[in-house]
Amino acid sequence: MKKIMLLLCAAAMLAVACNKEDDNSSPDNPVNPSDTTQVDPPTDGMIPNALSDIDGNSYDAVRIGNQIWMASNLRTTRYANGDAIPEGQTTSYTEPYRYTPDGNESDVAEYGYLYNWTAVMHGEASSTANPSGVQGVCPDGWHVPSDAEWSQLSVYLGSHGRYVCSGYGENIAKALATDHGWEVSTDDECAVGYDQSSNNTSGFSAFPAGCVVGSYCAYGYCAYFWSTTAYNDHTAYTRTLGHDRADVYRSYKVKHGYFSVRCLRN
Repeated sequence: MKKIMLLLCAAAMLAVACNKEDDNSSPDNPVNPSDTTQVDPPTDGMIPNALSDIDGNSYDAVRIGNQIWMASNLRTTRYANGDAIPEGQTTSYTEPYRYTPDGNESDVAEYGYLYNWTAVMHGEASSTANPSGVQGVCPDGWHVPSDAEWSQLSVYLGSHGRYVCSGYGENIAKALATDHGWEVSTDDECAVGYDQSSNNTSGFSAFPAGCVVGSYCAYGYCAYFWSTTAYNDHTAYTRTLGHDRADVYRSYKVKHGYFSVRCLRN
């Protein structure tokens, strides 16, 4: 079953495969680490019921270093101004859509919706800034993270021993991944799918919601998250966790693909 699932994902779109052969991926290291230096950071920890979206969904948040992240995936069906985000019927670079993970509405409460980049940005321009300044699909007071903000998260986790596996600063995926729902991996003790009870020391709770690129893919195997930073006209930077990987890797995915969203507090 595992081999069949991985083959289906690869056939749907090589650009979204979450494996070590992803040719545009790299360990998440910022271009300018000085932009993410943490000085006397606040105490990390959960913030219950930190925000609500326009649909009335309530979310916990988690403080990680100097950032406050949603602690679950976004699941709104509307923008903060009330405009609807239609359920997906097709792939599109120009129209905003959302999809249910693995085509199952009952998964939305835990796994959130998957959104294309047009839906995520809500008409705003690509941003490389930290903070991004792009509210996009996020509730009022929150914003979609830029590529630089994802790098800040990785640098912070990698520089604090309680979040890394086996002493290697790149091995932070287990600290972000939720402690259930992942395909089992037995090859690497630092991989997300290995001993899942030891995951999620950061409280970020990354769920393996998979993706949609022409068809459903990687549910249970991968978590993909959008950024506001375009790579080119057709792709944008993302962060990916894979069940068989120890790192969080940076790559670019097609904008008409559907991936998860996390918001940051302004």
